[in-house]
Amino acid sequence: LRNRRNSRMVHGMALLVQKFGGSSVGTIERIQHVARRVAKYKEAGHQLVVVVSAMQGETDRLLGLAGKLSESPEPREVDQLLATGEQASAALLAMALQTMGIHARSMTGHQMKVMTDGAFSRARIKNLDGAGMREYLNDGEVIVATGFQGIDDSGNITTLGRGGSDTSAVALAVGLDADECIIFTDVDGVYTADPRICPKAKKIDQICFEEMMEMASLGSKVLQIRSVELAMNHGMPLRVRSTFSDDEGTLVTTENDSIEKLVVRGVSHSTQDAKFTLRRVPDQPGVASSIFLSLARAGLNVDVIVQNTSREGTTDVSFTVAQTDALEAENLMKEISLDIGAESIEVDSNIAKVSIVGVGMRAHAGVAAEMFDALKVGGINIQMITTSEIKVTVVIEEKDCAAAVQCLHEAFQLAGEQSEKPQDRVSA
Repeated sequence: LRNRRNSRMVHGMALLVQKFGGSSVGTIERIQHVARRVAKYKEAGHQLVVVVSAMQGETDRLLGLAGKLSESPEPREVDQLLATGEQASAALLAMALQTMGIHARSMTGHQMKVMTDGAFSRARIKNLDGAGMREYLNDGEVIVATGFQGIDDSGNITTLGRGGSDTSAVALAVGLDADECIIFTDVDGVYTADPRICPKAKKIDQICFEEMMEMASLGSKVLQIRSVELAMNHGMPLRVRSTFSDDEGTLVTTENDSIEKLVVRGVSHSTQDAKFTLRRVPDQPGVASSIFLSLARAGLNVDVIVQNTSREGTTDVSFTVAQTDALEAENLMKEISLDIGAESIEVDSNIAKVSIVGVGMRAHAGVAAEMFDALKVGGINIQMITTSEIKVTVVIEEKDCAAAVQCLHEAFQLAGEQSEKPQDRVSA
């Protein structure tokens, strides 16, 4: 496979997988714009697989139709319905390319043999057979592929969940041994912070997979976390760039020396979480297990966890979950609190998670202390803290989110070159 890739590069051509999101194919005019963009790559001699999402708003429209018929429609039929959104986009883009004299062929998950497990609405790709697709590519055709979908072992259409088209694109790139997977979207790359709340945020030219995964899990909506994980596991270079500009965007790749030089790569935030606190929980073995096993069995992801110091045989336990899971989590905690003898449950949705991320943090002491000091100067109170090798996350009041992002962006000099002064750092 690597020999084939090297041969392509010697001859000045590449096999590229490009993905265009719903906003990029939201109207006929935008589909025509995408077709012109694809045509330029084809004219340059590249082999192309173009993955498309449903037109902007189409998935929500289809879900709305299903909701008018049933409060809880059969998951298999929901996937059958939602898959039509991507099929329409793929066929329309293929038509647009054909009117320009380009041989193009739309293909569904079934036709591409994208095999998944049977978990409707959140299926995971098991494997795909790229042999048939390679034949079309070698014949000079552009393949326009439906994102977001595959088939299970029983031949049922399955969908991969929100953001699944990114995962489809990476899976196809890996399966075809592409040279690069390019995610075209409505932003021109990954930024050091959300430009909407931090006007000084700068576009990052290159970021490593680990940093991108952390930023995606912490609120950055540029890339879907499953797609980044898949690309990292297979060493597939990812590039994020705008459909509507010629900017080269952001390359997501393996870690290197230039990436390590910056201590902090960016600041991420999320206001889509809820904090749960169980008051006066008995401080004894098995209590934490009871709480978090019940959440795990319900498929609810827990992020930040804090247990206070024991006092008079009891303690307080706090954790965060996504707001979309808050009601289910609350019902579970009401049951568990009775079993374990907790005094009360508190739920707070007016919180924000703010994080600093950077692989350079591994080699620099005192980054967390620097973060906490910046927040102190900004008058921002920290409620919870969690860390990893390359990130520090704090939970704060939602009203302080924008101020926290801005002061951290300034403290770590993300608008310009960071100055490394290890002698001024102290251990966190």
